This record gives sequence, C-alpha cells and structure tokens, in this order.
Amino acid sequence: MTSQISPDTQKELAPTGKLRVGLNYGNFLLVLRDAPDGTPRGIAPDLARELAKRLEVPVEFVKFDAAGKLADGVKTMLWDVAFLGSEPQRAAEIAFSPAYLEIPVTFLVPAGSQIKTLADVDKKGVRIAVANKSAYHLFMMRELKNAELVSAEGIDGSYKLFLDSKLEALAGLKPRLLTDQEKNPGSRVLDGQLTAVQQSIGTPKSRETAARYLKEFAEDVKKSGFVAEAIERHKVPGVSVAP
Repeated sequence: MTSQISPDTQKELAPTGKLRVGLNYGNFLLVLRDAPDGTPRGIAPDLARELAKRLEVPVEFVKFDAAGKLADGVKTMLWDVAFLGSEPQRAAEIAFSPAYLEIPVTFLVPAGSQIKTLADVDKKGVRIAVANKSAYHLFMMRELKNAELVSAEGIDGSYKLFLDSKLEALAGLKPRLLTDQEKNPGSRVLDGQLTAVQQSIGTPKSRETAARYLKEFAEDVKKSGFVAEAIERHKVPGVSVAP
C-alpha cells in the first residue's frame, strides 16, 4: 500500500490524535486473552496496530464484551474504527471495508436430535439459541422463516441458554461450536455452513474519507499476506482470509 495518508484521512480516522479501536472480546477468534500487562492480543489487535502505524498515531483500544454492544457504540462515537461482522442492519450507521476474514456459521444439536442437516433446522417447533445482535443473529432474522430464535447476551450466554432451556439447536461460529461439542457427549455440529460471517473494519458512516482509506487498507492486508500471517501466528482454527 503506497498511497500517502492525507490530512483529511488522518483527521477522520483519528480526530482526537489517537486511533480509538473498538474490539469485541466476545469473538475469541479475533481477540484473544490480553497479555499479562493488559495489552490486547489477536488478529484484530494486530490489524489495529498496523493501521495506527500507517497513520502515524498511537492506538487506544475500547473493549466490548459482545458484538451488539460494539456496533451500538457508533451511536455515541465511542470508537473511530471497529472490527466486527459486516451486516446490512449495521450499514445504516457504519461504513464497512471489504471483508478481510471469514468465519463459517452452523449449528450444534444435542445428543439424540432428529435434526440431521441444515435444512432440518428452519422448521416449526425448532428453537435456536443465538448470541443477541451477533452478525449471524441478524442474518437469521432475515433468512429463517419457521424456527424460533431465542437470544442471550454474548456467545457464552447463548451456550448457557441452549443447555439450560434444552433448546433444539445452538447457532454459532463453527470453531467455537466444535469446542462446545467436546463438552457435550453425543452432540453434533451440523455439516456445511448456514453463512460465513464477513469480518470487516467499520467506521462511522459520516466519515467518507476514512471509509475509502479502510477499503484500501483491508485489500492491502489481504494481498500482502498480513492477515494470513496473523491467523498462523495466533493459531486460530477454522477461519480463512476473505476472497
């Protein structure tokens, strides 16, 4: 990426003199546990530091425990950029870069379930636990016609709801569901994928110059191998660089 940073770009992305980056700690694939000194670790923090480096400004991380809370942070300008799934419902207020990474979404069903395939899920009487306002929750609200969505706060909350209420399915990111399956003998993760969450970089919709730069940045970190190297460095399973 060779384009020079314009003053307008720098001003829109870091109006306070710092790049304030919103992170979703509920997405354990992109944001790992902090280092002992409190430094954020993971693919998203690495990308944020690279962005701040190119802008020649310090980075300040703003931490959220769920995707919905992170997305809602745009309403009060809590962050300048955020790493979250690109969804049409969010696009009214957030300008998204092209996706830099994809995460497959599917379902976990309990032992003895008659649900065998993805096509079996969207039927009357099927209750699905889902993380409230997650990208795949928003997708299923649009696409599923018959099953009932029952939401809880965060990924851990949806897992607890699935178990405690004995629901018919748990929707989630496939890498996480595979770990949940190990804790529940006889449960199954359904083959295939319902959708793939498109992980993007967002900025407030009004910042058009910032949005153009983030588009260039996202394409560059894919093309240069930065994203692939971050996936490998942090040993994150089940995700892939977006096309």
